[in-house]
Amino acid sequence: MKLLTKSTLAVATCMSLVFSAGSFATESVENDIEKHSYSMGASIGNYLSSQIYNQTELGAQVDVQKVIDGVIDALKNEQKMSDEEVLTYLNERSELLNLLSSQKMKQIALESKQASEAYLAENKNKDSVTITESGLQYEVIKMGEGVKPKAEDVVTVKYKGTMVDGTVFDETTDPVRFALLTAIPGWEEGLRLMPEGSTFRFVIPSELAYGKDGAGDIPGDTALIFEVELVKSEKPSENAKGMGLSGMGMNGAMGSHGSH
Repeated sequence: MKLLTKSTLAVATCMSLVFSAGSFATESVENDIEKHSYSMGASIGNYLSSQIYNQTELGAQVDVQKVIDGVIDALKNEQKMSDEEVLTYLNERSELLNLLSSQKMKQIALESKQASEAYLAENKNKDSVTITESGLQYEVIKMGEGVKPKAEDVVTVKYKGTMVDGTVFDETTDPVRFALLTAIPGWEEGLRLMPEGSTFRFVIPSELAYGKDGAGDIPGDTALIFEVELVKSEKPSENAKGMGLSGMGMNGAMGSHGSH
């Protein structure tokens, strides 16, 4: 069984495909039929390489040579397993991958939870940090002089969102506008503390963000850090009714109380 590491997998897979198929890959690709045909093979090879890499990253073993043998046998119509057998083993593989993926996500969530709890415990001891009854932690970077938003208002903000390890997962390039009621609980509470023109730093516990399920690239049980500038707060209008996240490109930084 040939096992490949992350650093060698893609190269080894491509090289194995080339050598197993013979020396034709060194020939020039000249006419349109050759180019079309080569593109088909390259597309399949790239797909297989990606699949093998993803599976080995989860801890599933792959015999690359047997993958190559299966492709070549199928092209020659000399498949050594029936279609029913192929389907059976692919279903078994799918179950294994689902199990490994679930285990990996649980481990990531556990590590994220531990890191988040440690960060929250340390951050709350800063003199500049205020903790609300819900557990939201915030710092005032700049205090504005405008009005504070109400729950039903529409806000325009700039922000940067990071994990507790400093990884940036979302950041605005232009101000974004949304109905405050569509925000995650930590944002809804935090923004209502901010006069227009303010910049605050929020540390939001997971229960005020995306909870145990997480969202997108954000693992479950993850605390989130946001530096937020409240550019504008305004009363809802006919144009704002039903305003949510559509088209905002917020990539998990916000959510309609758990939706993404």
